[in-house]
Amino acid sequence: MEGSDKTIVYVFYYKDNVIPVNRKNYRPIMAGNALHPNCLGVIGDDTGDSISEKNYYYSELTGIYWIWKNESSKIVGTCHYRRFYTTHKTPFVYQFKRMLYPFIGISRKRKGLIYTSNLKYWNDKIIEIEEVERLMQDFDAILPQRRSLKYTIEKHFGRYHNIGDLNLLREVIDNLYPEFNTSFEKMLKMKKMYANNMCILKRDEFDKMCSWLFSILFEFERRVDLSNYKGYQKRLFGFLSERLFTTWFIHRDLKIKELQLIYFKHLKQK
Repeated sequence: MEGSDKTIVYVFYYKDNVIPVNRKNYRPIMAGNALHPNCLGVIGDDTGDSISEKNYYYSELTGIYWIWKNESSKIVGTCHYRRFYTTHKTPFVYQFKRMLYPFIGISRKRKGLIYTSNLKYWNDKIIEIEEVERLMQDFDAILPQRRSLKYTIEKHFGRYHNIGDLNLLREVIDNLYPEFNTSFEKMLKMKKMYANNMCILKRDEFDKMCSWLFSILFEFERRVDLSNYKGYQKRLFGFLSERLFTTWFIHRDLKIKELQLIYFKHLKQK
């Protein structure tokens, strides 16, 4: 294993457009580097034990797998090149904008997200490693605020994806981890979900979760015909893992700190 710092937050990138994050122990990783090698000089997820070539279907999970198999930090964090945790309060101007969200139908979609294009203002409000370590003294996990859905997770999945995939996932869990059946069914009836496959966990919990998660996904992959998935739907395993993440945290009953995310959209870097 390569990294051994106590706490590292890994930032997944997918294009050669790295957003500069002025933070100690934030480590950029190019997800899917085996398919599109980056020219930025950042770490790719295609060394050592890797599933980088599966990135079209697994999205950021190829990066998560690489961390699990090749890194050794005691506290592991994952985020995205446009989504970062923050402990800062939402400024009044953003609070005012949120008051308008229900009138234009985006209040659920943007719950827990600070949409911004102002990199200069928000860059120094990304959570510091020292803050992460203080929080992890009192909590078992740091997660994004749960995304609110109009429908149950099960119905929501069926509206945007193939409901047969969810039924197959149920079968795989029943075969491999029947003790998770109740938590899985509870998850399906909820209207809130941990999205984006982001988390901050202590190494032992991270390892346990990854072992469980990837054993399920690999068995699912063995049973499904991936040639049936095109375009957006190719990211099948990323969609499934959001439901599995939520199932894991329901079942484990951990002490969780939920944080808002800064979501950099249409960036202005000056």
